[in-house]
Amino acid sequence: MVVPYLATEAWVRSLNYSIVEDWRPWHTNGQVSGYTRTFSNSKTFATVKGGGHTAPEYKPEECLDMYSRWLSRRPL
Repeated sequence: MVVPYLATEAWVRSLNYSIVEDWRPWHTNGQVSGYTRTFSNSKTFATVKGGGHTAPEYKPEECLDMYSRWLSRRPL
């Protein structure tokens, strides 16, 4: 893991929002693209599986799917 996932997760946890939906996978074309966790402030923490430091470079299809869903307000 290139991006400090654990530090980011610790920072999000420090905001003290309740977890509405715990870790679950999200999919692109029937394959697991990453995992999400949703909080009470209507924010979702999402990962891109195998995305590395520059996820759009390594996983462009998954990132486009994630971004398109965010723009159209569809859940991951």
